[in-house]
Amino acid sequence: MDNNTYFHTFKKDISGIELPARFTFPFCYEPHPLAVIAAKELQYYIENQEDWNHNFGLDKKSEGLAIGKMFGVLVVRNQHDELGYLAAVSGKLAGSNKHRDFVPPIFDMLEENSFFLNEEVHLNALNRKIEQLEKSDELTSIKQHLDLLKGNWDMSLDELKTKLRVQKKERKETRTLLRASLSDEDYELLMEDMRSQSLKDKQQLQRFQYDMHLALEAESTQLQQMLSAITALKEERKTRSGNLQKQLFEQYNFRNAKGEQKNVVAVFHDFDKTTPPAGSGECAAPKLLQYAYENELTPIALAEFWWGCSPASEIRRHKNYYPACRKKCEPILGYMLEGLAVDPNPMQQETTLGVELPQIYEDEDIIVINKPAEFLSVPGIYVKDSVYNRILQRYPDAGPIIIHRLDMSTSGLLIVAKNKQSHQFIQDQFIQHTIKKTYIALLDGVVEAASGLIDLPLRVDLDDRPRQMVCYTYGKPAQTKWEKIAIENNQTRVRFYPLTGRTHQLRMHAVHPNGLNTPIVGDDLYGTKANRLHLHAASITFIHPRFKQEMTFEIEPDF
Repeated sequence: MDNNTYFHTFKKDISGIELPARFTFPFCYEPHPLAVIAAKELQYYIENQEDWNHNFGLDKKSEGLAIGKMFGVLVVRNQHDELGYLAAVSGKLAGSNKHRDFVPPIFDMLEENSFFLNEEVHLNALNRKIEQLEKSDELTSIKQHLDLLKGNWDMSLDELKTKLRVQKKERKETRTLLRASLSDEDYELLMEDMRSQSLKDKQQLQRFQYDMHLALEAESTQLQQMLSAITALKEERKTRSGNLQKQLFEQYNFRNAKGEQKNVVAVFHDFDKTTPPAGSGECAAPKLLQYAYENELTPIALAEFWWGCSPASEIRRHKNYYPACRKKCEPILGYMLEGLAVDPNPMQQETTLGVELPQIYEDEDIIVINKPAEFLSVPGIYVKDSVYNRILQRYPDAGPIIIHRLDMSTSGLLIVAKNKQSHQFIQDQFIQHTIKKTYIALLDGVVEAASGLIDLPLRVDLDDRPRQMVCYTYGKPAQTKWEKIAIENNQTRVRFYPLTGRTHQLRMHAVHPNGLNTPIVGDDLYGTKANRLHLHAASITFIHPRFKQEMTFEIEPDF
C-alpha cells in the first residue's frame, strides 16, 4: 500500500475475476467476489494490526466498553486502470477519525481546535452546571422544606374547611328546628345572625388562605428562581446544540458520479422533506464514495460487514455482510450514486410471475394455500404479483381475501377467504388467539437445549426498516414456544409455536443472544443469505366458518 493514499492493491491474484456490469445496489445485495476478497483482506488486517486498540468485545480480557463496528470496502479503479480497494469504518474507531488504512471522514469533528470540539467544551460545561444545580443539596432542601410546609398548611386548610362545613350544617339544622317555634320577627333576627356568622366564616377562610400564600411565597419564589436558572441554562444548551448541528450540516457536502455536489440538508429535503438525523454521513459507504469521487477513482463494487459483538437490542453478527442503513444512508447514497450504472433494486423486480401458487384445499368459503418462499401475501409498492392478486384474478367478486399474512421469505400454509362472512369469522379467531399454528425452521448452528419459551419484546428499528429490534421500553410483547426436532449436519431443525404474531418474531427469537442465539438458515436480514429462508408454516388449526368444525392442515417444508 502507498502510504500517501488510501488505495489498497489486492494481495490475492484477481486477474481471473470478471468485473460486475453495474455497481452494487447498497440496500440489498450479494457481495461481488472482488468485494469479498477485499473484505477478507481488511479483516486479516484488523485481526493482526497493531496501529490502534479498540475493544470489539471478541476478547473477554479486553478492557473498556465493548463496541462492535461496521466496516466497508469499495473496489475501485484508479487513473492508471489498476484495480484496488478503499476501506472505511462507520463512525470513529479507537477514539479517532484518523487511521492510515481507512479513508478520512467527510468532516473530521475530532480535529484539534475544531469548532465542534470547542463548542463541545461549552456544551459539556453547561451539562455539568445543569446537573450540579438539579442535584444540589440547596435545591433538594428547598423542595423538601416547601413540600413539608405546604403539606402542613394543606392539612390545616382541610381542617378549617371541615370545621366551617360542620358549622354551616349546624346553622341549617338550627334554622329548620326553630322555624316553627319563632315568630317571623325573631326568625328574621336569627337569619341575620346566621348570615353574619356565614360571612365571618368566609372571611376566616380568606384570611387563612392569604396567610398560607404569604407563608409559602418566600420559599416558592426561591425555588422558582433556581428552577428558572436551570431552565435558562437548558434553553441556552438547546440553542447552542441547534447552532452546532446547523454548522455541522454545513460541512457535509456530498459528491456524486456526475461531478455534482449537494449539502446534506438539501439531500434529505429533496428525498422526503425531512431533517438529517444526527450522524448522517458518518457511515462507511458515504465516506468511501466521497473519497473515490474526490480522488478520481471509479467505484466498482461495495460491501459492508460487521466486526465484533452484537449490540444489545439489534442483531449484528461477526463478519456477516449487511446492507446500508435506510434512515441515514438511503437519501445520501441515492444522491451519491447518481451517474453510476447501479444494479436494480431486487425488491422492485417481479420474480414470481412464473411461479405456481399451490392450493391444498378449497370450498365455497375458504382456500388454503401453500405459499412459496419469496412470494408476497399482498401486493407491494412495486411488486404486484401476490396471493391476493392471484386469488382476485380467479374470483373477481371475492373478498376481503387476506385474513392473515406470511413474510415474503416464509413459505407455508395461508388461509384466504372467498366472502366477507368467512373472513370475519376466521379473523375473529386470530384476534382471540384461538388459532393454533406451528412453524418448522432450520437453524444455522447447534442448539443444545430441547425446548423452551422465548419472551423478547420487539419493535421496528426506526433507523433501518424493516429490521426489528428487542426493546423492553417500547417493544410489543412477543412470545414463542419451541422444541428441537433434530440435529442435521451441524444445523438444528426446530418447531416453533408462536404465541404472538409480531413482524419477524421467529427470525428475531431464533437469532437473538437471549433467544436461541442461532439464525435461521438463509436469513438475509439477521443471518447469512442462502437459496431461501428456511422457515415454513407447517400446520394450522381453526374452526371452519360454515361447518363450525375444527380443521387442521399440515404440510412439510421442502428443506
